[in-house]
Amino acid sequence: MPRALWLLIIGMAVNVIGSSFLWPLNTIYIHDHLGKSLSVAGIVLMLNSGANVIGNLYGGHLFDKIGGYKSIILGIGISLLALVGLSLWHDWPQYVVFLTIAGFGTGIIFPSMYAMAGSVWKEGGRKSFNALYVAQNLGVAVGASLGGIVADYSFQLIFLANTIMYVFFLLIAVFGYKRITVEPVKHDHNEKALTPVESKVNLQALLIICSGYLLCWVAYSQWTTTIASYTQEINISLTQYSLLWTINGAIIVLGQPLLIGVLKYLSASLKLQILIGIGIFIVSFLVAGKATAFSGFLVAMIILTIGEMFIWPAVPTIAFDLAPKGREGFYQGIVNSTATGGRMVGPLLGGMLVDFYSMSALFLVLISLFLISIVTTLVYDRHLKTEKQFEAKTS
Repeated sequence: MPRALWLLIIGMAVNVIGSSFLWPLNTIYIHDHLGKSLSVAGIVLMLNSGANVIGNLYGGHLFDKIGGYKSIILGIGISLLALVGLSLWHDWPQYVVFLTIAGFGTGIIFPSMYAMAGSVWKEGGRKSFNALYVAQNLGVAVGASLGGIVADYSFQLIFLANTIMYVFFLLIAVFGYKRITVEPVKHDHNEKALTPVESKVNLQALLIICSGYLLCWVAYSQWTTTIASYTQEINISLTQYSLLWTINGAIIVLGQPLLIGVLKYLSASLKLQILIGIGIFIVSFLVAGKATAFSGFLVAMIILTIGEMFIWPAVPTIAFDLAPKGREGFYQGIVNSTATGGRMVGPLLGGMLVDFYSMSALFLVLISLFLISIVTTLVYDRHLKTEKQFEAKTS
């Protein structure tokens, strides 16, 4: 890999290490330290995710206008100012304001990081993006582990540690990214232009598969919100809870060779890959719903991680295959927006279910969402097959 990509990988890892000090503990801090309900915590995280969506859209626009380097510096600058504010003032409602601003700033950063990665190693193809994905999960593993240790000592230091990591990220960007040149990436995928009917059918298929994808993210987000708070109620320490995310990241990073082998075996059917992943998710939440000690949540997290390794890469791949020429970015944007939408809705829905009903009711609803996701996965390509059969008969 070229030196420029290594700089992007290191920057991504440092970025995610910093943010992973805080994001797994957000709900715990809002609920236990600020004394707010889980519903309120869900609203706060929804604001953070909403700002992140706007930041992503704006960051992609900025990349086209002013380039990756200036966009990343701007995003880091906004995030850093918010984190400094959070380090000094983290009571209510300042916490909400600074967390929302930080979400907007980090959202600006990611589109440029990925666009630059694709440009600096064109011959690497998807390897560039996979390298950033692994760097992100390495950052989650390290950041979440250190975050739990720091929080057990003093929650105040969490904000300071996050700020320091972003200072390091700023230095890497200033001295490493300025010389990275970005050129438009061209490829020959889907050279044949689709008819309006074919494009409509493909878009419809994408929206159906993404509806199930959104429901999976709604459920997955409970691990950083309602489940995180529940672990505190049953006296699981912050260090132990953060260790769960360390294990999550470690399995994703270390399990890549095994994952590649399994995915090659299942490459003929992305649908089957997603269905297996959803089935694994269901088992994970059944285990978590019965867990009363750290060991139970540990087993559930390991199962959850295996499930996400099946599902998360498959949906963007389907979007890439469905996209007409020149619309790849738009289709990937739908996928990314869907994931963020799940992270927005999930905390609020989960918080309300727990506040008004119980944790048992929450797990029952989540299992129902997974069953709906199975249905959407089974039927998303039904019209695609019908269209192909029609073309075969008329050709």
